[in-house]
Amino acid sequence: MEEPLEIASTGGCEGDIVTEKYVVDSKACASHVQLACSAQFCAFPVGGSQLGLWDCRAPSRQLLILKGHLQAITAIAFGNREAPPLICSASQDFVMVWNLEVCREKAVQGASHVDMGTQPEAARPVLSLSPCPLPHRLSSGSTGLSSENTRCLWIGSSTELFIFNLANLEMEAVLRFKDFRSLSVQVAGSCAVTSETVNLKAYCVLTSMFESTIAVLEIHPAALVSSQQRPGPGKALSVLASSCVLPTSPLYFGTAGEKRNKPATQKQPAAVRRAVEDKPVVFHTKVRSSGYALAPHMTMFSPKTNIKTDAKRSLKCEKNYKCEEYPLENSLPSRLSKQLAMAREPAAVSCMQYSGNGQWLACGLANHLALVLDAGLSGTPAAFSGHDGAVSSICWSHDGKWLLSASRDRTVRAWAVRRKEVMLLLGRDVLPRPVQAAQFYYVDSFILLSCGPELWLLKYHLDTRKDELQRYKLKSSYKVVYRVSLSNAADVTSLSAVNGFYSYIALTAGRDRTLEVFDFNAGRSAAVIAEAHSRPVHQICQNTGSSFTTQLPQAYNLFLTTALGDGIGLWDLRTLRRCERRFQGHPNRCNPCGMALSPCGRFVACGAEDRHAYLYELGSSAFYRRLAGHTDTITTVAFNPAAPQLVTATLDGKLQLFLPE
Repeated sequence: MEEPLEIASTGGCEGDIVTEKYVVDSKACASHVQLACSAQFCAFPVGGSQLGLWDCRAPSRQLLILKGHLQAITAIAFGNREAPPLICSASQDFVMVWNLEVCREKAVQGASHVDMGTQPEAARPVLSLSPCPLPHRLSSGSTGLSSENTRCLWIGSSTELFIFNLANLEMEAVLRFKDFRSLSVQVAGSCAVTSETVNLKAYCVLTSMFESTIAVLEIHPAALVSSQQRPGPGKALSVLASSCVLPTSPLYFGTAGEKRNKPATQKQPAAVRRAVEDKPVVFHTKVRSSGYALAPHMTMFSPKTNIKTDAKRSLKCEKNYKCEEYPLENSLPSRLSKQLAMAREPAAVSCMQYSGNGQWLACGLANHLALVLDAGLSGTPAAFSGHDGAVSSICWSHDGKWLLSASRDRTVRAWAVRRKEVMLLLGRDVLPRPVQAAQFYYVDSFILLSCGPELWLLKYHLDTRKDELQRYKLKSSYKVVYRVSLSNAADVTSLSAVNGFYSYIALTAGRDRTLEVFDFNAGRSAAVIAEAHSRPVHQICQNTGSSFTTQLPQAYNLFLTTALGDGIGLWDLRTLRRCERRFQGHPNRCNPCGMALSPCGRFVACGAEDRHAYLYELGSSAFYRRLAGHTDTITTVAFNPAAPQLVTATLDGKLQLFLPE
């Protein structure tokens, strides 16, 4: 090791995003050399065959020059251990490993200036990759589910530096060298980036493509990301209702109707009031005896009502579905327990939903039938017939007494589950356009449906009285209280709203690939997300939780969307700047495959075209497991809200029940 070269230092150009610390004028061009950065050092060749190291933690120290190679250095790499710090340099003649502690004791001399880099572009060659930890509040993946949502990646290219979010597979920010004229390197030949986890700074080493200049940059990722973040919705949105229903809200029709229907108290005439005033004090024709002449009452028998029973919870949830609490440990269904064919001839299962208590499973089939089965897929299913087209949507009421189905025959029917009879019918004379989805809303106070590009909110009354002479006449009634169209007048492809608790929010997807959020309390559109997927969204799945589980309040603001060929996207209603996460890896190119969130909110299940169901972890977007045993494409999936069970449905009309191991 020889004495370091004398290198001129230039004054640093400070900025909020990027600062040029040092610039080194090397004798030889190092545009295609593999550079290296660690938590403490930035390494680059100086003069071709000499290795230069700059200390990030002590920028005032002189540049350390290591000599030993006879030919030009082509690659540099740091060791994985922090102590002792090792660095390896390679050339055509030698491969050398240096102990930096020993080298610093022998000679420390020279200084250089560091320049800071930007982010790469897809059209540019990728020069380097390195981790980039972002503050939790800055990353677009701030769902609060896991710390892994801040994992990003530095991508270096010849003209830019990118911060790439590994959760949603989108760019967080781009730093272009040309936007900072003070940088000595505008076109880089090689690049290396390192990040500090304490002060959240990054250091980038660049070599010029056409000159012999080497620069080290100090970057502030937080300032870079903040300067390029998209504006979120003007008003903070939340699925949980945080204010009272406004008098101008269409939801006020349901809450104030009962008050208006109460009979008003009429003012009585004066003669009647005088007659009442002249009555005896006891207001009765018979006066009860005081009981002085009777024997005292004796307690003959008093049942014990405060007996504490040591009743143990049944462990076999597959037989008794009324579990007191959803098990969180080892609760992921992964073992195929049962397979059932829904019909003699293959008929695709297009939709599926569990009842709120987890005891029953409703399925909509392509053969115009709606079936209700036991949650264990046992017994004879109850058939609900009446539609003339494939059932496209099915929904349970909150109390489990009613079933709502929509069909491609442009009708919506409300069924009494026990009687298997239609209680309410919305036919072609009422619905001018096809109905893609229909559901109960606002804890069974309304029916919410999509009709072409519009959303309809209906107040309804289901009359259960029977007239044996006129059984064909339905006495139930309804009234359309609100109609709203999508902003771009595109047909609705998917609809979702919470019915398990009071919520003002409804989510829609249009055929123009947009997502739109409606606030029924305000009676208007609250947010529009353009180009949410590369193709129209065919399903929206909200995190509705379950009455058997408990989640954080902010977790209910998460929802999923899926489209053909574009995987699954996780969104946060509070931000809506961009997709928070992406779940990809399951093939879904031709047939729409459904998805579902587990009641605990930790897992995502989805169907695929390779005859497997896929399970993902919501907090890390990591692939968890693939479930086999299917005979065709999986069209829809459903989690039991009361027990750790997963049911999948296939294109050939079969159901598969999965239980924990």
